[in-house]
Amino acid sequence: MVVTTIYVTRHAFRVSYTLNTATGEYHTNSPSPTNIPSDPPLAAYGVQQSHELATALAKLEPPIEYIYSSPFYRCLQTVEPTVQNLRPGVKVRAENGIGEWYGVANFNHPSPAPPAFLTSLFPSTFDDAYQASIIPPQSGETIAQLHDRVAIALTHIIASVDAECGIKDTSVLICTHAATLIAVGRTLTGDMPDDPNEDDFKAPTAGITKFVRRQDQEMDVGKRSGYNLAKSIGSVDWKDGKGVAGGWTCVLNGSCDHLAGGAERSWHFSGEEKFGTVETAQKILTASAERPLSLSGQNYRKARESKI
Repeated sequence: MVVTTIYVTRHAFRVSYTLNTATGEYHTNSPSPTNIPSDPPLAAYGVQQSHELATALAKLEPPIEYIYSSPFYRCLQTVEPTVQNLRPGVKVRAENGIGEWYGVANFNHPSPAPPAFLTSLFPSTFDDAYQASIIPPQSGETIAQLHDRVAIALTHIIASVDAECGIKDTSVLICTHAATLIAVGRTLTGDMPDDPNEDDFKAPTAGITKFVRRQDQEMDVGKRSGYNLAKSIGSVDWKDGKGVAGGWTCVLNGSCDHLAGGAERSWHFSGEEKFGTVETAQKILTASAERPLSLSGQNYRKARESKI
């Protein structure tokens, strides 16, 4: 048996922040628990949404056994009520590979808080033993690079859970951000539209999107350990309908039936995000397109330690 179902949600309604695109400085009027202005908590309405989401997720079959989240505070806060509703022992694995998307810039975008600090904020639910598979570049990514980064992270997540889950079917929950959620849908199904701005996978706050594994791609226990992982870092062949780890089918797209306020704040791509003058932005985009995806394992740890 393997992971048969992946549920994906976007974080709930958050407090706002602003960015000065000339200086790269972020600002918010509400203090962040992580002391990072671009890492705000949920608004009071978002906290309500997180509890409504938790109630809905607790009713799913097969039950959620693994939770992976972006390491940004709003995502971890969104899944906190869900973790408390699940069986004892389930903890949240913070995976940078499904973290926020920032467009390419001539300044460094903020990194999330380090795992040790996040453990202090979520002491009973944060898995401090988990090591993320990949770290996005602080100078941002193109849309294409975002999709490839997400494909690598998903390959790692699926392979890891496949190897751990024993003989039973299991479900995984992923909590992420709007752009990353769309990339998750495209890389799981292998369906990349010609126009990346297409409004294909819905990304409302605290919605539920469900993917089921294609049956002909399930693997037995003897074959699944390390599924494609050794070859995945740097490249995953997911396009043209292939999909990550054999491919998945979307059977629920951004459902908000469980939310009292329904679907809100949905989002889709509107071209590349770029900062500075047109000339500077084009140089950054060109350099970014030539830069390899970043690191895993020991190299990841060294890179992370140099950034926090």
